[in-house]
Amino acid sequence: PGDALYCRLSVNTQLLAKVTQLIKVGRNNFRPPPKVDSRVVRIELKNPPPPVNFVEWDGLVKLCFNRKNKTLRSLFTSKKVIADLETSWKTFAALRGASGETPDVKAMVEEVVGGERFDGKRPAKMDQDDFLALLVAFNAKGLHFT
Repeated sequence: PGDALYCRLSVNTQLLAKVTQLIKVGRNNFRPPPKVDSRVVRIELKNPPPPVNFVEWDGLVKLCFNRKNKTLRSLFTSKKVIADLETSWKTFAALRGASGETPDVKAMVEEVVGGERFDGKRPAKMDQDDFLALLVAFNAKGLHFT
């Protein structure tokens, strides 16, 4: 976290695997030499994989890394994200057989991102545990990402 190269791919890979750097390969080992250095890495899948719905996990991480330097509050309180979360809430409610009015999704989002753990946080600076806690907090409010 905090590195310029920290991105959605990094977070998803860390969730599902352990990555270790084996050796650095210099650009002079290739013909013609590329403009970048290379590395050989080992990717070992975690067994068993973490008990996370990957589609929902990836939906959250994708949303966070669209604008990774914005605060969580700014990301999740935009009109488009609120509309998407309302649609998702209605879908999950219909699948559970629940009916009724849609709750105030914006207030629910404000509760989650305005909490002590996430206030002022930016996705570029969050680690794996922060993303997991954020997903759990949204799911506890009945908000899902698809």
